[in-house]
Amino acid sequence: MSETPEAADGTNGGAAPHKDVESIDTVAIRFAGDSGDGMQLTGTRFTNATAIAGNDLSTLPDFPAEIRAPAGTLAGVSGFQINFSSQDIHTPGDSPDVLVAMNPAALKANLKDLKRGGMIILNTSAFNQKAYDKAEYTSDPLTDGTLDPYRVHQVDIAKMTQAALKDMGLQPSVMDRSKNFFALGLMFWMYQRPMEQTIQWIEDKFKNRAEIVEANLRALHAGYHFGENTEIFQTAYVVKEAHLPPGRYRNITGNEAVARGFVAAGRIAGLRVVYGSYPITPASDVLHELSVFKHYDVITIQAEDEIAAVSAAIGAAFGGSLGVTGTSGPGIALKAEAMNLALMTELPLVVLDVQRGGPSTGLPTKTEQADLLQVLYGRNSDSPVPVVAASTPGDCFFAAIEACRIAVKYMTPVVLLTDGYLANGAEPWSIPEVEDLPELKAEFRTDPEGFIPYLRDPETLARPWVKPGTPGLEHRIGGIEKSDGTGNVSYDPANHEHMVRTRAAKVAGIADDIPPARVEGEEKGKLLIIGWGSTYGSITTAVSVLQARGASVSHVHLRHLNPLPRNLGGIISNFEKVLVPEMNMGQLLTVLRAEYLVDAIGFNKIQGQPFKISELVDKIEEVLAS
Repeated sequence: MSETPEAADGTNGGAAPHKDVESIDTVAIRFAGDSGDGMQLTGTRFTNATAIAGNDLSTLPDFPAEIRAPAGTLAGVSGFQINFSSQDIHTPGDSPDVLVAMNPAALKANLKDLKRGGMIILNTSAFNQKAYDKAEYTSDPLTDGTLDPYRVHQVDIAKMTQAALKDMGLQPSVMDRSKNFFALGLMFWMYQRPMEQTIQWIEDKFKNRAEIVEANLRALHAGYHFGENTEIFQTAYVVKEAHLPPGRYRNITGNEAVARGFVAAGRIAGLRVVYGSYPITPASDVLHELSVFKHYDVITIQAEDEIAAVSAAIGAAFGGSLGVTGTSGPGIALKAEAMNLALMTELPLVVLDVQRGGPSTGLPTKTEQADLLQVLYGRNSDSPVPVVAASTPGDCFFAAIEACRIAVKYMTPVVLLTDGYLANGAEPWSIPEVEDLPELKAEFRTDPEGFIPYLRDPETLARPWVKPGTPGLEHRIGGIEKSDGTGNVSYDPANHEHMVRTRAAKVAGIADDIPPARVEGEEKGKLLIIGWGSTYGSITTAVSVLQARGASVSHVHLRHLNPLPRNLGGIISNFEKVLVPEMNMGQLLTVLRAEYLVDAIGFNKIQGQPFKISELVDKIEEVLAS
């Protein structure tokens, strides 16, 4: 830093006391406060600084569904957990080592998750009887023994923030909004995070509000120097860089990755990307991300409703563009009829489903793997579509490209499944080289000789893709059943059965064009764990823990859920038992039992939160022992 900021008490501080610096491998921190306290912003800035520091990391934002829940209540608590390490990690951590609690409600809502002996940093200015009443405390947690099992540091964050800003002439409410940057600065000192990128971000973000820039920077520096100078904290911690494979890395969320995947797919295929969407949590950020890529021939449409959004994407596909639409579970219900229109007209359409807790409005800001059976079977008649699922935030990029590849090659709608955990979570992502991206080729029919709309490729069973206005290739498509080949409207019973079976065969044949399922661990053994989607990190870590103990357990994680890999049945037959962990009531379990007649065991969690590693370890040990 180019200057020495004021200490928290407004003085120049003086000589800092001697501090120990301890090296640790891994730490999980949870920032928690009121939904207006800026905890998501605080966590995001700490995450970016941690990525710059070179650590492996995983995050879990957790916030209320209400835009502004009642202040100080349990319902209004917003949290952000980051797990960072010098080693390879796959989850945000089961339990935080450190809890930064900005008010009593944040303490009460999160204390149960904190490790015994963990550290608590309390904003004591918010701890008063009125706040205790809102948080439903019947006694003072600071004096009744509740916090005895933990290392508690009481820091008057709000008061010291106001002291650092006292000569700026700001209203107290305005000064109070900077207290999250005081907390951030303190944690930057405690874990030796670089501040330069956050300083630049503040200057850029609030460049039209000079007083806000100065207030936030003062608060940030005050928090940092409070940690540096106070006798409360005698130790700072260093988490060394992780030994990641060589390459260029950036911090990325699942929604950022999936948006870039769509852009990359369009560029590889030489297609304009048209993304039609209606705002819905947790998918809205994909629309926001794509809207800045106009220079890459990306068109975004914020439609008036879900049906208009998918219809616009279908129209774009008919016009020769890569049609994409995005939503969450409730929007899939509304899009179902139009998805079947794309199926009947056999146009390439990608439908992104960022799953959340349901049914109905359900838990809009919480995660769930709730929509698998809906996207497999939730349309009228026999209407199979390919389904692809991403497993990590960074993997959303490649899963998006794969969904686009299948849609274009096979002229079919494809569903891409992510969820709220992947969408909002972040991890370091190795930026791929363009030449290493998968091949994605779009071919348009231009020769009128022998053309009929439903003439099929003998290998893929895909019909030709024709841009409107191509001379000699005029044709009509629609939702009424088509006559084989000509595409004329047909009510012939035998033709209907033929077309239904042909569309099903086209999707089933994609199994020859996807990689075989890969077993992590021994090819044969006592127990096989089969997972999909965002359970990857927790399952992978739990299985690794048990394999290190000598347990006979292996893991298969599925990207392609329809069709399933050709070799999956053979893999299942090599194990005595099969366990399927899912954040639903057992949807993949139902599919596997029906497809392979295997008496698989379900392990289900429907709490809006991802699996903890410890939960999986306990369940796996129970199944192995039974």
